[in-house]
Amino acid sequence: MLWTAFLLGLAGSLHCAGMCGPLALALPATGSGTVGYVSGRLAYNLGRIVTYSLLGVVFGLLGKSLSLIGIQRWLSIGAGTVILLGLLLSRRAFLGTPMVKTVGWLKSGFGALLRRRTLTSLGLMGLLNGLLPCGLAYAACVGAAATGSLALGAGYMALFGLGTVPLMLGIGLSGQALPVKLRFQLQQLVPVTLGVVGGLLILRGLALGIPYLSPDLAAGICAHCH
Repeated sequence: MLWTAFLLGLAGSLHCAGMCGPLALALPATGSGTVGYVSGRLAYNLGRIVTYSLLGVVFGLLGKSLSLIGIQRWLSIGAGTVILLGLLLSRRAFLGTPMVKTVGWLKSGFGALLRRRTLTSLGLMGLLNGLLPCGLAYAACVGAAATGSLALGAGYMALFGLGTVPLMLGIGLSGQALPVKLRFQLQQLVPVTLGVVGGLLILRGLALGIPYLSPDLAAGICAHCH
């Protein structure tokens, strides 16, 4: 099921274009010439993937702990249910005081790093960007937990990050954000993708004996799980 992470990241990048696109456009050039310009944006995106991968380790460890007590199926079903329920919840749930304080702290860090204009500072900005409150990243973390493995959890989140790279890197290199009308139209795909991923996680947890989609976890056919 690791491929669902890339799918989620690819569709989620349409959301990222609106939320993080301005930040990608504001990245300063490092050094002179095309090489310095491109390498800075690559470092930024690499930083995001590293943070996502570390989050995958954390949530993969959580999932492994739960799978050891024999509830891997229910973890997958619960993960899919959480994602589907998330489609129905208001974004206001993410605007509490702790979340606002976190965003304020991260923005302060972004400001300091922007002034440094180095390859390292852009990589660090990418690391911080991966910590920004994001419903899609939360959904990916739930999927990472459902893998029940540290390595697979890290891989799940890394693939999620890679899925966001084409559009985010394209925006950073082109110097132009997506037109508002086009971005709005493309963002309609995000709920559909979340619904597909949530449904697949639930299907996996049902263990219907369908290779790759819903393997029989109780029978130990784990080669098809991922």
